[in-house]
Amino acid sequence: MTRGRALVTGAGGFIGSHLVERLVRDGWEVRALVRYTSRAGLGDLDHLTTDVRSAIEIVHGNVEDPGAMRTVVAGCRTVFHLAALIGIPYSYTAPEQYVATNVLGTLNVLEASRTGVDRVVSVSTSEVYGTARYTPIDENHPLQAQSPYAATKIGAEKLAQSYGLAFAMPVTIVRPFNTYGPRQSARAVIPTIISQMLARDEIRLGSLTPVRDFNFVGDTVAGMIAAADAETTPGDVFNIGSGLGVTIRDVVTRCLTLAGLERRVTADAARVRPDASEVFELVCDAARARNALAWRPKYTLDDGLRQTIDWIRAHPERYRPDEYAV
Repeated sequence: MTRGRALVTGAGGFIGSHLVERLVRDGWEVRALVRYTSRAGLGDLDHLTTDVRSAIEIVHGNVEDPGAMRTVVAGCRTVFHLAALIGIPYSYTAPEQYVATNVLGTLNVLEASRTGVDRVVSVSTSEVYGTARYTPIDENHPLQAQSPYAATKIGAEKLAQSYGLAFAMPVTIVRPFNTYGPRQSARAVIPTIISQMLARDEIRLGSLTPVRDFNFVGDTVAGMIAAADAETTPGDVFNIGSGLGVTIRDVVTRCLTLAGLERRVTADAARVRPDASEVFELVCDAARARNALAWRPKYTLDDGLRQTIDWIRAHPERYRPDEYAV
């Protein structure tokens, strides 16, 4: 039996493609919004199996276009809004584009969803917290934008919350902590580590001391679906994370151990964030999601790293380990 039609914006991205796959297998009708380009590329949807791909309605468009959003939302009961520019380093050089996509794009999705939609799940990020003032971080932690990217995600959150309060729109916000897994690009640290260690004798990274809460992509999408299914108050916010904080140095050690490799690690100044922009510690308190959404992570860090290592080893063409992916 179908669970209704769901729209996934940003469906061609790393997390979006995994969400689409999970929704199809769970019995949803899925409309997948992929950013339009003249090449008509599908992004990471290309990696889905034929049976899953054939079950998806793929639409090309852009969240910055309000008319396109009205068209793509029509007939959908649930909207999972993931479309965003996400690279933090690139936000230093293209902040206007981040505002256009992340803030105005979210506004367009919300406006298009004001009638006929049962639930909007707007996907934010743990980067909205900035460096932790206390850990683990719960949803009441102050928001602090330490990059233009984080500022635009805070803006998108506040728009979503305002629509929940002003229009009683059934919108829920999820804040995933650092998601990783198969298909992720090298603009994230774990694929950067793995792709370099598999191809070179040296791993070049920025700072090794920041602490992160890494959450396997299968757990992240399960949290998003749980947020869509649960009875919540318009504007509610939920953290999605494991509660385990590890340093980047520890992740390097774990990856090398799991792969049975030895590599030297060197600092690359070009990969280091500006001092006041670096977020030094993010560790999740997901008690609210456990209690209200009945969500808990199922994958250990090592389990997820094994799957990610295997995938990157099988897809070396996706990575250029000699280049810094911004």
